[in-house]
Amino acid sequence: MNERFPQLFWGMIALAVALLVGSLAAAMALSNIRRAGDIVEVTGSAKRPIRANYAVWRGTLTAQQPSVVAAYRELRPHVARVQEFLRAQGIPDSSITLSPLHTFAIQEVNMQGRETGNTVGHRLTQNVEVRSTNVDTITALSRRANDLIAEGVPLQAFAPEYLYTRLAEIRVDLLAAATADARERAKAMATSAGGDIGGIRGARMGVFQITPRFSTEVADYGINDVSSVEKDITAVVRISFAVK
Repeated sequence: MNERFPQLFWGMIALAVALLVGSLAAAMALSNIRRAGDIVEVTGSAKRPIRANYAVWRGTLTAQQPSVVAAYRELRPHVARVQEFLRAQGIPDSSITLSPLHTFAIQEVNMQGRETGNTVGHRLTQNVEVRSTNVDTITALSRRANDLIAEGVPLQAFAPEYLYTRLAEIRVDLLAAATADARERAKAMATSAGGDIGGIRGARMGVFQITPRFSTEVADYGINDVSSVEKDITAVVRISFAVK
């Protein structure tokens, strides 16, 4: 009996400690539940259709010859042809930007794939950029740019970027609509439980999502679609309301 007494004693102590910890955990959980019952947190959103009001088109011209001078002589008429094409599409010179020429020296490579230090040619590139508030004009010229390629112009044309520049003008209205949506959701939840909602206890504004029309895509860091003219903008808020 004497040998077993210490084991029984410490076993009873361990059981008492376990019961105490369990009781404290249950009490804390009950307290949290009661506190959570004082508020209801909901997400509200508001969506509005928008249309891009600004567009950007870019293209790159390239020429490659043994010397820089020869490459420039080849590239110059192509640049002039692109400028002529853009003017014919109704683009004023003030909307056309030509970047500085970029020169790249092409190095000779031996059979082992190593550069020998000898320059065998030069590649010149000229970037062309058009910015305009006439979105339809940019769309039209981007579709006709292939005609230049068919003529032999060494042009790499990129898809237009369509932007919306008036977000600041509608941001407040969108957030107000999203907040109203959150309140309606919170009220519906509280009413179904036999209660009502009170004032706002906390609010967090989510990121704005600008997506192609009818898209369901969302991202935690927000989306700013530049691929489409017709878009949807969505504002999201998360709000905690007091429950009466």
